[in-house]
Amino acid sequence: MILRGTVTALVTPFRDGLVDHKSLSNLVEHQVASGVQGLLACGCTGEPATLSDREKLEVIQTVLETADGRVPVIAGTGTNATASTVTFTEAVCATGVDAVLIITPYYNKPTAQGQLVHYTSVADASLKPVIIYNVPGRTGTNMGIETLARLGEHPNIIGVKDAAGDVERVTQLRSMSSMAIMSGDDHLCLSQVFMGGSGVVSVASNVAPSLVSRMIQLGLQGEVKGARELHEILYPLFKVLFIESNPSPSKKALEIMSIIASDSLREPLVSLGEESAHTLRKVLVDMELV
Repeated sequence: MILRGTVTALVTPFRDGLVDHKSLSNLVEHQVASGVQGLLACGCTGEPATLSDREKLEVIQTVLETADGRVPVIAGTGTNATASTVTFTEAVCATGVDAVLIITPYYNKPTAQGQLVHYTSVADASLKPVIIYNVPGRTGTNMGIETLARLGEHPNIIGVKDAAGDVERVTQLRSMSSMAIMSGDDHLCLSQVFMGGSGVVSVASNVAPSLVSRMIQLGLQGEVKGARELHEILYPLFKVLFIESNPSPSKKALEIMSIIASDSLREPLVSLGEESAHTLRKVLVDMELV
């Protein structure tokens, strides 16, 4: 698959404690109709740490069935153990996804050599292309550029979602590797595209998929003025969607917009606080999203 443009890191809607597959289908339809270039199921925004393997497979299947081949579907399959990541990745590949996203092992904090061993083992076993997910804010480890470049030599590793909050890393990695570099930071994604990135795996595109997708497309086409204008419109949304722990603000926004039925989360995450919800609603109104 070609890793480029806007990929939405989908929330996983819940209702009465269970996955709300109807709302999930509604969300996928909204995304496809709005012109995104791909969908990510069970990324960090999808709360995979609180889903059983069976629930994750069911979520992935719903996304696949609803998307129906209209856009690529990527599935998050990483854990903090190599063996379980390989096993679950093999199971997910059988569903027909287009690629898998593998998070850097969390809690263990492996060295660079451990990261090389982990990703190589997964990429060797996966029947689908592998995308590395570097997100030090959640894993406690920031992957080095040299490590990423070495992994990029693997024929089954096609790119990285980099959420290190550092635009300079795009230039550094591009000088060493031809892998696709997808931003994992909405507020920095346009800057990263201007530096040679391939696009974004976005939280905000849950809420404003057409605007995010258009901004990234203009950026990739070198249309600086138009892309910057959209970035300025979207910037308040980029910020407010992290006013509390992701994906609590995104789910509240989608509920306000009547795209999902409930803003429920799995504990220990909880619904957005009243003051934060008021701030969020104001941004949505100002952007004419509600």
